[in-house]
Amino acid sequence: MDAEILARIQFAFTVAFHYIYPPLSIGLGVVLVIMEGIWLKTGNVLFHNMARFWTRVFALTFAIGVATGIVMEFEFGTNWATYSRFVGDIFGSALAAEGIFAFFLESGFLAVLLFGWNKVGPRVHFFATCMVALGAHFSAVWIVVANSWMQTPAGFHLETMVDGQPVRLPAGHVVTQADLGSVRAVVDDFWVMVFNPSSMDRLTHVIFGAWMAGAFLVVSISAFYLLRGRHLAFAKASLKVGLAFGTVATVLQMISGDISAKGVVKNQPVKLAALEGLYETTAYAPLTAMGWVNPAEQTVTGIKLPGLLSFLAWSDPARPVVGLNNLPSDEFLRTRYPGADATELAKIRESYWPNVSAVFQFFHIMVLVGGALFLAVIVGGLKWLRGTLFRTDLPLTRAYLWVLVFSVLGPQIANQAGWFAAEMGRQPWIVYDLLKTSQAISKVVTANQIVASLLMFAFVYILLFAVFVFLLTRKIQHGPDTEEESEEMPESWKSVIRKAREARA
Repeated sequence: MDAEILARIQFAFTVAFHYIYPPLSIGLGVVLVIMEGIWLKTGNVLFHNMARFWTRVFALTFAIGVATGIVMEFEFGTNWATYSRFVGDIFGSALAAEGIFAFFLESGFLAVLLFGWNKVGPRVHFFATCMVALGAHFSAVWIVVANSWMQTPAGFHLETMVDGQPVRLPAGHVVTQADLGSVRAVVDDFWVMVFNPSSMDRLTHVIFGAWMAGAFLVVSISAFYLLRGRHLAFAKASLKVGLAFGTVATVLQMISGDISAKGVVKNQPVKLAALEGLYETTAYAPLTAMGWVNPAEQTVTGIKLPGLLSFLAWSDPARPVVGLNNLPSDEFLRTRYPGADATELAKIRESYWPNVSAVFQFFHIMVLVGGALFLAVIVGGLKWLRGTLFRTDLPLTRAYLWVLVFSVLGPQIANQAGWFAAEMGRQPWIVYDLLKTSQAISKVVTANQIVASLLMFAFVYILLFAVFVFLLTRKIQHGPDTEEESEEMPESWKSVIRKAREARA
């Protein structure tokens, strides 16, 4: 394999591994705010103990997430130096904003969250919890903004240097290999760059996916305790919080998914066609529930729902959805290949398609897993209303709780599959319609160097994952604290409990 493919594999591996942890931190941050808020409201020590337990889990995911995220920033310099030079003004501003708005906010209050129990006032600690959760969300904001700009670039212009002076290039300038040493993208309007056409749609989709990851981690561990008959009061309360939060997150995710898909229809028609394996422009275009693509014959075999793709895309089942054989347009291709005839354009066009089979499967995995998680929370809500959610003596309830134990994998699979579909779906572009991935690779890095670093990263990441699983298992085995109000609890914390109890009385 050449350096480009290896560099893509390495970045995919490091990003995929890193992306296990930030969604958990973001989701757990909201869970901590909910649980500690309930404790302040009710004075129930159970929720105090719940918040402390999940804070320890949050700290573990946060630490591993930070350690695995640093590597990617170095990869931009080692493997993707041409890309970093080309978009450094834009990409660097988003990453700098993350450091200012997210990292300092999150890390500044993290010590109070972790070590401030019974040392600062309860409201001060709750404020720190809120700030850490907000910082985790801000971190996602700026990373998604940077990535969304790569999908739908806006608020910039291209410029080059002539006699030591910057010269603005005309709109629509086609970047060639000869441009890469001198041409770069420069921010025109920071906020237009931030609110590019896909950023808010993609941000909500990422945030709600992260909420689901945190919610189902809580649900999974709580269900495990119920099945084992341990920490029952804790498990029941945590399961209620997790299911309620998970239901809200799952419903919002489905809504955001529809909105995000409509953005793809408008801004990335090639990706839309690849997601559904649609080669021919089709009226009453079907939506494939599950199936597989045959690229050689340009067909899709599977369960199809007639007209649904056209309806979801345009709210009109009769309106055609453009297929890959008409994408990109002849006009787009002729600006890059002037003089090419229709036959040549048809051959060139395929080089602008992503790997349709892979994109199709990743997208449908995301949708199917998301649907299964929605079904899981609906069943949980019904059992909760009927009073059978905690009846571990019932075989169906025990079977359902085992489903919840393994449901923690669902958001992880859906999040990973969604990211792979989104990132592979914009290929061959690293910046959509502007810079190809093949143009972005560093010119001096060799395949052997990338292989060596990939093997090293694989070893270190496997070790980190083993440490994560080991420490998480220990925390689960230890379980939550069971202390009640004691003499060791400061008066400021006791007063919250007393006032809440008096209010209830």
